[in-house]
Amino acid sequence: MKISKGLLGIVDEHPVELYTLENDSGVIVKITNYGGIVTSIILPDGSGNTQDVVCGFDTLEGYFSEEYKANSPYFGCIVGRYAARIKDGQFNIGEVQYQLDTNDGTNHLHGGKIGFDKRVWEAKTLEKQDRVQLILTLSSQDGDQHYPGNVDVTITYSLTQSNALEIQYEAETDAQTPLSLTNHTYFNLGGFQKRILDHQAQIHSNRYLIPDDSNVPVGEEAMVAGTACDFNTPKRIGDSFSELPNGFEHYYVFENEAGDLIKVAEFSDPDTGRTLSVLTTEPGMLFYTGLYTSDNLAREDGTAFGQFKAFCCETSKYPNGPNIKGSPRSVLNPEQEYSELTIYQFSW
Repeated sequence: MKISKGLLGIVDEHPVELYTLENDSGVIVKITNYGGIVTSIILPDGSGNTQDVVCGFDTLEGYFSEEYKANSPYFGCIVGRYAARIKDGQFNIGEVQYQLDTNDGTNHLHGGKIGFDKRVWEAKTLEKQDRVQLILTLSSQDGDQHYPGNVDVTITYSLTQSNALEIQYEAETDAQTPLSLTNHTYFNLGGFQKRILDHQAQIHSNRYLIPDDSNVPVGEEAMVAGTACDFNTPKRIGDSFSELPNGFEHYYVFENEAGDLIKVAEFSDPDTGRTLSVLTTEPGMLFYTGLYTSDNLAREDGTAFGQFKAFCCETSKYPNGPNIKGSPRSVLNPEQEYSELTIYQFSW
């Protein structure tokens, strides 16, 4: 196992490095300290062929192109302070109402206009017998994007010898503040030869949050049984598109009140035999199939991304959690330590 780095570019006078994590099975994961972005995951398949299975770019310029900025798909990044949408950018803590930036119509999305995905993080590396690690840290000051409290965040990416990418999220604050961190990697286990409609999916969840007219959950839930949203039994993703032509942007709720590490989903590509299992301590996951991804986005080698070409498994707190009664762990208190783990386990 090994980890190496090289200079990717400069942002706001800060050096941006690209870290390459490799294990002995031929898995290669590339991550930059700009936004904590996973730029590349290269996996073998059952025949020994290797392909990149995530959306991303090989140059820093790709993340600053006009096409990318206009589409804003958040490829591979760390999202924060709060993943997904907060309705009207508003929430209350006690008797105090806070107004955040609104960068998605009337709503606040993925931490605001300058979220954690647009910051240069401090980075260090570790090499261990069974894993290599990239440890990213960031301090978010009181008032950052109008959130209360100073927040210190640590993200630890670990590539293991057993072909897992583990993401450990840790944080602490000096004042009550909403906090929901996630990774926004888009996967196509077939290497982008075609859309992800033929992928098999299984999601261990009996219910999802219903969004309102502005695409924000406000507390109402729906049961998946008997609907196109039911993935408790593995099925082809595209089989649901006859009823859901826009695909999925659904937050699935898990029965995991204790915050244990549990397996919540599995995806596989029948052509290559590659499989992705998702394990997490989080209360739910936004399953997104890329409706809004621009067809004009492509990696530098010509690999084309676009609508329904990849899916996201955004394990996180409830979208709009600060405004939903009973939403688990959506607000971090000063005496608490934020600690969540999500594992992407690959096989072929």
